[in-house]
Amino acid sequence: MTQVNVLEAKNQLSRLIHMLEAGEEDQIIISRNGDPVAQLTLLQKPHKKPIFGVAKGEFTYPDDIHYLDDEIADLFYGDL
Repeated sequence: MTQVNVLEAKNQLSRLIHMLEAGEEDQIIISRNGDPVAQLTLLQKPHKKPIFGVAKGEFTYPDDIHYLDDEIADLFYGDL
């Protein structure tokens, strides 16, 4: 944990953020007149949304998978 004053935090913000990103520090305390007033930490990265088609080619299915399609359609729609 590093503690810096407000002026140093203002002048060295990029360096402080780099220290967090590099894992050199897990939090940085910003103080005014020696009293802690703020804490600088990394945010958790948001989860990425799933990408459609990412598993293309990973799964196989039998050639006759559609053999019941007409029978199932009749169950839902009847004779149209």
